[in-house]
Amino acid sequence: MAFEPPRRLVRALGETAPAGDDWLARLPGIAEGAVARLDLTVDRVQVPGGRSSLVVLVRRADGTPAVLKLAPPRARPESERAALAHWGGRGAVQLLSSDAEDRAEGVLLLERLHPDVSVRSLPEAKALLEAAGTLRRLWVEPPADHAFETVAERTRRQAVAMRAGAERAPEVAPLVDAALAARDALLVAPPEQRLLHGTFRQSKVLAGERMPWLAVGPDPVVGENAFDLARLVRDRVEDLIASPAGASITRRRIKRLAESLEVDQERLRGWTLFRAVESGVRAVRVGRPRDGELLLEFAGWL
Repeated sequence: MAFEPPRRLVRALGETAPAGDDWLARLPGIAEGAVARLDLTVDRVQVPGGRSSLVVLVRRADGTPAVLKLAPPRARPESERAALAHWGGRGAVQLLSSDAEDRAEGVLLLERLHPDVSVRSLPEAKALLEAAGTLRRLWVEPPADHAFETVAERTRRQAVAMRAGAERAPEVAPLVDAALAARDALLVAPPEQRLLHGTFRQSKVLAGERMPWLAVGPDPVVGENAFDLARLVRDRVEDLIASPAGASITRRRIKRLAESLEVDQERLRGWTLFRAVESGVRAVRVGRPRDGELLLEFAGWL
C-alpha cells in the first residue's frame, strides 16, 4: 500500500524541520522496508495520527494486531524505545520488537491499543483520575546508566528559545521572566529523580486489552514528578479559557492533582507556569498564534 503521511504530520514536521531534512521523502521506503522485514500485514495508516510520527495499524505473522510507529531522529525514537523497555508494559504500551535495524530506522513495533479511545473521551473528573493513576505507575527509578535527557537539560534548551521569543514579542517578556525565575528556583533542590513520560496528557492515555488504560508516545526525561504532572494541569485548556471560572478551576485542579499524587502544590504550580509559557511562546513562533494566545492567557492565571 502507499504510505502517505497524514496532513497533520506533514504540517507539524514542516514547522520544525532543519534545513535539508529529507525524512518525509524517505518515509514511504522506510515503512515498506519495516513491513517486509517484520513480516507485517497493513490494516491502515492512523489518521489524523500524531504530530511527530507515522502510525500504522498492522498485524504480525500470527495475526496479532500491533502498531508500527516510524519517527524522525529529531523526535528521539531511541529515547522512547529505551523508556518503553524500562517500563516493560507497566502503565505504558508494550514494545514488541527492538532489533538493530529498527533502531537505525527509528522504527517501533508496539502492542495495539484502541487508537480512537483515550481518557479524554471520559467526563473531565473521571479523565483526570484515570490519567493520574496511569502517571503514577510510570514514575519509577531510571536505569542506573541511563542516557535520558534531564529536566534541567531540556528546560535549559527551552529557556534559550523563550528568551528569543520575548525579544521578538516584548509583550510576553513579563510572563517569560516569571517562568524562567520559577524554573531557576525549582532546579535548586528537586525532591526526586524519576523516569518521566515527558509529554503526558489525556490524549496520550489509550484504552487497552491488557490493562484498561496505557500511556503512549513518551518523550522521556528524568526529573521530579511535578514536571510531568504540570502538562496534565492544562488539559482541555480551551474549555478552561472559555469558562468564566477558568482561573479558579485551574487552582482547584492544581490542588487536587497535587494531593492525589503527593506532589508539592507550589512546585506543581511553578512547573505548570513554565511549561505553559514555553508551549505558548513556541506555538506563536511556529505559526499557531491562537494556540499561543490560549496558553499564555492560561499562564497569566498562575
